[in-house]
Amino acid sequence: MPLHQRRPSRAPVDPVLVVHLEGWVDAGLAAATAVASLLEGGSPEPVAEYDGDELIDYRARRPVVRLVDGVHGGLTWRVPRMLLTEDRDGRDILLLVGPEPDMRWHAFVADVVELAGALGVRLLVGLGAFPAPVPHTRPIRIAATATDEATAARVGFVAGNIDVPAGVQAALEVAAGEAGIPAVGLWARVPHYVSGMPFPAGSAALVTALARVADLSLDTAALETAADASRSRVDELIAGSEEHRAMVSQLEASVDTSEGTPLDIGEVPSGDEIAAELQRFLRGESQA
Repeated sequence: MPLHQRRPSRAPVDPVLVVHLEGWVDAGLAAATAVASLLEGGSPEPVAEYDGDELIDYRARRPVVRLVDGVHGGLTWRVPRMLLTEDRDGRDILLLVGPEPDMRWHAFVADVVELAGALGVRLLVGLGAFPAPVPHTRPIRIAATATDEATAARVGFVAGNIDVPAGVQAALEVAAGEAGIPAVGLWARVPHYVSGMPFPAGSAALVTALARVADLSLDTAALETAADASRSRVDELIAGSEEHRAMVSQLEASVDTSEGTPLDIGEVPSGDEIAAELQRFLRGESQA
């Protein structure tokens, strides 16, 4: 029995499936803000809603009750959902959003991939962001993963081996690849010293990379405007500390000597450096 209720108003045409499920690594809320920007200005249509009773631990992710003058106005139960929207040229985009499941990952992944196949998904793209030793004064680069060597070569990748804990997004990417659906993970490298605050520059970089990888026409103007304002605020904070200015200068020197990827959407200065940074962050996440 499927874990979702399917409610498509129309059949999408050659869609891209974009995945961001809350609860895993998303430094600076870069991926969440990127997804929100994809949903703005349109009328996203529900395609599927997943069974929260089967997937969500509501003691950890409690529903929200609305109170109006002391009177219950209803409960909101947050569950994974698949929505349908379009880019500026009318090309279809499916978005899998909501909380990351707390349980039944194998069944959830199988269900999503089966539905993706039925809907004719041509590419699955996962979005995320992690804190990295990079400065806010340079363009945000993207670290990419892929399910086959040809796709990895096209989007660019970080050379070397690394074992890290995975979110359900990684499981979806692997399963999609095994089902014959190419899959890519795009990860914004957010300056570690601003990773705890919204950082729209990371979101703009993710949307730009998504547009390139998936051949979509996406508007980043609002994100770029927000990014400029955010950088100015960080500049003001950094300017007040000689230690912070020295740190940013050192990070700038490191990034300026690094090389880009085939799409120029991101390669870290050093595989060992970013591996160590990511492992430290993930260890902190697992202890939280």
